[in-house]
Amino acid sequence: MPTKIPDSIPRLKRLIPRLRGKRIGVLGDLMLDRYLWGTASRLSPEAAVPVVDFAEQSECLGGAGNVAANIAALGARVEAFGVIGSDEPGRALQKCFRAANIADKSVLADSKRVTTVKTRIIARHQQVVRVDRERREPLRVETQEKLLHLLFSALKHLDALVLSDYDKGLITDDFADRVLSAAHQLHVPVFVKPKTSRLYAYRGARAIVCNAKEAGFYVTRSLGDEKSVDEAGRALLAHFGCSAVVITRGEKGMSVFEESSPRHLLIPATSFEVTYARVGQPGIERGATGRQVFDVTGAGDTVLSILSLAAAAGASIADAAMLANIAAGVVVGKLGTACVTPDELLHALGDTHR
Repeated sequence: MPTKIPDSIPRLKRLIPRLRGKRIGVLGDLMLDRYLWGTASRLSPEAAVPVVDFAEQSECLGGAGNVAANIAALGARVEAFGVIGSDEPGRALQKCFRAANIADKSVLADSKRVTTVKTRIIARHQQVVRVDRERREPLRVETQEKLLHLLFSALKHLDALVLSDYDKGLITDDFADRVLSAAHQLHVPVFVKPKTSRLYAYRGARAIVCNAKEAGFYVTRSLGDEKSVDEAGRALLAHFGCSAVVITRGEKGMSVFEESSPRHLLIPATSFEVTYARVGQPGIERGATGRQVFDVTGAGDTVLSILSLAAAAGASIADAAMLANIAAGVVVGKLGTACVTPDELLHALGDTHR
């Protein structure tokens, strides 16, 4: 059942001021996104690869950190929970948290771990290569228990908890079960971006957010048409025992399934024309009629972030998903990991209304 987004615009605009001040916890795999910027005008004589002349380096929060940054950018009070290494990237990550006004006292530095770093080399506004530095072994028992203690102490003060799983060793089935059980007892809604390696975790979440490929993996078949998407969404509601499932579908928008509704809601993608921009800088061509996705890095994080925050502010899942869809349309117009601001969201809502 396609939704008519313009009919909802006035209501969504009224929602944006209510996002400020909400207390949101973000638990998950924290990463540092590092960008090496340069120019490339020749090929290497050693191999058929471009030679990039280095110009500058920049860093920002990635993984669950990007989820936290997206929420904080809209004025919410955010506390991050996770584990990093006692290393240079870990210290850089802590600086990024402070710059984004995100509380990181519950981010543990473990000398036995390595901070996950994704280094992207960018030349002429295009990504040349990405180098990942990471390890995926589970947390040590003592580290896990310390993190859980910090989380359980904070839960009673939160309006919502976001669980962002990137399969880097932090979250296991038992860990997720303990987190969701504690949140349920305190009536704190949990919003989850799952990983396909965990088939039985996350039961009882308020909402599960996944892309079409992940949804297809869970139901062991590809989602080639609306019927298969509908069947997958209903199966995932039962599988996770959750109230809602949101399947993001790229240029087709997103499908929203709720336990209380017999039909799913199809939210079409927004129609912005995207131009090139630096990390975090706007790349939206106002008033354009087409939609060209330039960089989808972190778009799923944006959907999870805005959906969770809007629902915590009292929006229905349908309205929260519509706002998240519009926010994602802004973020894909920015090169690299990026956030959306309240002003950008209001502008995007105005453009959608036209």
